[in-house]
Amino acid sequence: MSTTCLEGRAAQRGFTMISALFLLVVLVALGAALARVSMRQQLGAASDLASAQAQQAARAGLEWGAWKVLRETPAIPDCFAPTHIRLDGTLASYVVSVSCTRTPTSGTLSDGDATLAFFKLVANACNAPVAGACPATGTLQPTYVERQLSWTLSR
Repeated sequence: MSTTCLEGRAAQRGFTMISALFLLVVLVALGAALARVSMRQQLGAASDLASAQAQQAARAGLEWGAWKVLRETPAIPDCFAPTHIRLDGTLASYVVSVSCTRTPTSGTLSDGDATLAFFKLVANACNAPVAGACPATGTLQPTYVERQLSWTLSR
């Protein structure tokens, strides 16, 4: 009878080892899943911040273009050449490409007593410019952010 009792205890010790190993594997898998979710959440938050910064960079480019077109000069100006602006401060990693299209290309349009010219400004901001200009082309990094805004002004 004593031999049967010893065999039962040895079998129970093996079962405990398998249970502990199974529990360890489950906990490691759960930890890996939580780490993956946390990483994706952090990347999402960083992407949201970069998107907001790109939006503000494009807005700054439009305001610069509006200043160039609307500043007080006696004559209605021609459009400026496409310009690439490297920003500073918190937007230092962004470049803004600003372009201008004038309608009509020369002269003015009449609206009653007013003579007008229309300017379409397009600002494209990105954090990974190619040759100093946006938008970037080719293979893009997962952290690449780009925003394009446009305004139509009359003068």
